[in-house]
Amino acid sequence: MNLKKKLSIFTALAVLQAFAVGSVSAQSAPQGDTASVNTANVESVEVLQQEQPIAEREVKTESNNKSINTPPTEAKDTQTSTGTEAIPKTESEKPALDGGETPANETGTKPVVQEETPEKVETPATPAQIEQPSVDGTSPAVAGGNLTLYMNSNKMEQDGKTYLAGQPMAVKNGVSYVAIRALVDRVGYGVKYDNKTKETIIISGDDELRFKTNSKDYTVNGETRTMKGPAYQQKNTFMVPLTSITQALNITYKVNQSAKTVVLNLNTKPVASFTISQKEIFAGDQVDYVTSSSSPNGMDIVDERWTGRQDSFDQAGTYTISYQVQDSNGQWSDPYSTTIEVLAPNLPPVAMFATDKEQYKMGEKITYTDQSTDDEDNIDKAVWENNSLAFFEPGPKTVTLTVTDNHGATDTYSKVITITNETLYSFSDFNLLFTPVGQKFTFNGGEVTSMEKVSYTYTDEPSLLIRSNSPETVNTEGIVYKESSSGQTRFMIHHVNNTGKRVKMYVIATNNNPNPAVFEQQNMGFAGPTPYATVAGKLSIDKWFKSIQTGADQKKEYLQPGESKLILTELNKTPMKEGQVISLYSDAYSDYSLDYNVILVEENKDPFEALPLLPVLDRDGVHNRGTYPNATRIIKYDEHVGIKPARLPLGDNSSDPNLVGTDPMAYTDASNAGNFGVLYKITLTNVAPRTLISFNPRGGKYSGVALVNNQVVSIAEGNVAVSNSSEQSVLYRTGAYGESVTILFSAAPGSNLPVNLLFTPLPSEK
Repeated sequence: MNLKKKLSIFTALAVLQAFAVGSVSAQSAPQGDTASVNTANVESVEVLQQEQPIAEREVKTESNNKSINTPPTEAKDTQTSTGTEAIPKTESEKPALDGGETPANETGTKPVVQEETPEKVETPATPAQIEQPSVDGTSPAVAGGNLTLYMNSNKMEQDGKTYLAGQPMAVKNGVSYVAIRALVDRVGYGVKYDNKTKETIIISGDDELRFKTNSKDYTVNGETRTMKGPAYQQKNTFMVPLTSITQALNITYKVNQSAKTVVLNLNTKPVASFTISQKEIFAGDQVDYVTSSSSPNGMDIVDERWTGRQDSFDQAGTYTISYQVQDSNGQWSDPYSTTIEVLAPNLPPVAMFATDKEQYKMGEKITYTDQSTDDEDNIDKAVWENNSLAFFEPGPKTVTLTVTDNHGATDTYSKVITITNETLYSFSDFNLLFTPVGQKFTFNGGEVTSMEKVSYTYTDEPSLLIRSNSPETVNTEGIVYKESSSGQTRFMIHHVNNTGKRVKMYVIATNNNPNPAVFEQQNMGFAGPTPYATVAGKLSIDKWFKSIQTGADQKKEYLQPGESKLILTELNKTPMKEGQVISLYSDAYSDYSLDYNVILVEENKDPFEALPLLPVLDRDGVHNRGTYPNATRIIKYDEHVGIKPARLPLGDNSSDPNLVGTDPMAYTDASNAGNFGVLYKITLTNVAPRTLISFNPRGGKYSGVALVNNQVVSIAEGNVAVSNSSEQSVLYRTGAYGESVTILFSAAPGSNLPVNLLFTPLPSEK
């Protein structure tokens, strides 16, 4: 066959192959055919080739069969008309993929056997093989496993399959190059050619990479970057530095020099997951599935499939549900599975209560017995309406109880009782007799001032009070208190954050002695952060008393000479938001004098670094701060109380004088108004039989606790405060015999002083 006829046949083959539009690839077929196509005289058709999987036995590396990696007829090792530079191969070439490519070792170079192209055939320059991908511009569907590239070979492995690139992975001038089309096909990216700009384009989700032949510059999403070496064409295969793609698309890899491989860590599979919004699923209930999916390559999620999903499950039992999604490349995610427990249908609770009678006199005590039930014995909440302990007007009274179980199911029961026209107890007598401990009732508060005062005396226990309460509302970072103390010390800290920032409060102790020191935290009452000052104050006293009872919260810190440490660290566990309040009570002991700094700084600042730069904050002119000795008062009263109405005032600066101390930051004397921070230990050794001991505020709203006969008693229960001087909260009742009663009391921050303890003889029971 003459040369002209040969050329015509080869040209026809090239045209047919071009119309396959990207389905033609670098094959394991005999290289002579491929070589013929490459040398065909085709001027307007851009030939595309893609790699295809082959059997492992068909792959032969360059060292044992050059016919796979290079055609038998190759261009000379010179610059071709397309700008492609052919380079020799070496046995010792190693890609340096960390961006610091090193030149290939020149030793052991084996020149490639070259055969000139027939002189009578003029082969024009052809575009790189990736210039025209498939019809829609996307790469074929790929698997999701890692991709292994072999140095000096066109062999690639992925998911147990072997593929051939158009050209071997090569090192040129110390830069590792790969065939771009083969790589992006395996990675799963799109690739196309821009005829106007003469750029090869890689598309990965929203990312776009553009390369030009013979240029070191390429763009990533419009931003120009520089490669270690220029892109070039080798036998119609577009070659680019491997690191240009891995760096731009954040592909990680590992180099195995002994195996002469580069393993690209690919995760091209989409990811699927789902949750079920219900915490518990009951048979027959609608199940709410919330799905989530994504693609590492930014591909669209186009399909999904479920296994085991039901919108509702008819029967109780264990079920496994799986969910998968498919991306626009055709890849399915791994199944995301979860096992759920479907419970038997929840039965609502049954609300029910009984009264000890159906009919009552006015002022007669009513006993309510809650008889509500639940199939799981788990009633979370019971709400009563109109369940007064007694009624003082005649007529029918409807009492209602609503109960809620732990699943939110509710039931309500109502009962009507009858109140007759007869009177058993007056309103006042009934409350004195039957108002429960910890609850309040109203009375004529004007009678209190006419009651006889209990003329008590007191002694002091040595304890130094550090009261940090001014400025109560802190507007800027700074030192809110600083003092030195040894021996028994009590801390009372109560502040509001008004800095406009999230802040923390700290107490820093510094040992400026030549000897090691020990700081012992004996108890702790801390509350907050909360927006409510009275809530924080009440809860801090409540926790303090409980800590005194149990001996919990004891800690020791050892400070070496010159060392600073954080103490009372409950204070700084949680940042304070704008407008939030913290409140702290704690007793402590140190064997040497320690310097204390109470500071407020932004939450992320180091308190030790911040301390030297902080200003000392001024008092606010309203609230109190100071260091006060003798902060524990011992009141022991041996005379009778309760035979007639009487009162014991506290915090009035008369019967109970204010502590006198100093403000060490303002260098002035200080008076502890209200005696906040003082612990009163009251022992009444001779309380008459049938005596009511109650708490009556005289300075305004009060919410706190007291420790009565070693039992914590609320003033008053829940979030209820004793609102004014016409209310009293029940602390204790003596029985048929006289008793000795002990009361521990300390004024709750956020509440008002003075207060009275009232002693009222009880009326006779009927």
